[in-house]
Amino acid sequence: MMLKEHIADEGVLPVLQRVRQTGFQVVEVSQIPMTEQNVAAMEEARESLGIEVAAISAKTSAPAGSEDLTLQDHFDLHVEHARRLGTTMIRIGMMPLGAMASQEDFDAFAHEADEYARRLAEEGISLSYHNHHVEFAKLAGVTLLDQLRQKAPHLRYEIDCHWVQRGGRDPERTLADFTGVLDLVHLKDFRIVLPPAAALAGAAAGDRTAFGDFWARDIVQFAEVGQGTLDWKPVIDQGIASGARHLLIEQDQTYGRDIFDALAMSREHLVSLGYESLITG
Repeated sequence: MMLKEHIADEGVLPVLQRVRQTGFQVVEVSQIPMTEQNVAAMEEARESLGIEVAAISAKTSAPAGSEDLTLQDHFDLHVEHARRLGTTMIRIGMMPLGAMASQEDFDAFAHEADEYARRLAEEGISLSYHNHHVEFAKLAGVTLLDQLRQKAPHLRYEIDCHWVQRGGRDPERTLADFTGVLDLVHLKDFRIVLPPAAALAGAAAGDRTAFGDFWARDIVQFAEVGQGTLDWKPVIDQGIASGARHLLIEQDQTYGRDIFDALAMSREHLVSLGYESLITG
């Protein structure tokens, strides 16, 4: 996700060369069109750069008219892509929006995801679900994330630490709760920022519109690892203890900072905490 715009502009191989130069070897493929050209370029990156693909991404289904690849319509192709790229993990980035509409709709998604997880397991591939904050909303008094665990027993998980924090839960404790079903972790910091001067000036002059918009929507930011408020060492140690196979840096927005500079900052902080051995560079 972090590099999708660069890949669209420059192509897969040049971007993965820069990733390698920044000190990373393992990548997760998300929101990159899985065209034959792109998949072939990823294969080449594996061979020529030593890039390892931790996981590829999938949707269970898509609205009518969508050109997205889905497990519903392209199950065998997902298996083929995983094998070509040397990974045994596929992840669902988010549930379909329609699954949030009602208990019945959510249950249908959970059943669908579980069936694909079961079928993929027969192919030697695990299917993981990536959380945001919405999964901590409740239906019938139980969070969607807890319901998914109950109703999709074949499904595994990719826990995103920023979104756990944003959903009002503790990342370290959540990782502990997912021991045994945890495949992947997203390392993404959670930053609180001060209001911009213009919003403060407007509020002082009696117009709180800009301040109110900021307070409601923009006070929380995605951040480089070590540039926010999360206490990373116990979080990372718990992720490892809970069985995560890969802990991956992700940052949805960089607010004007070059993405490769952001990656380097996150890497530097992880090294400073003593995790250089976890980063192949």
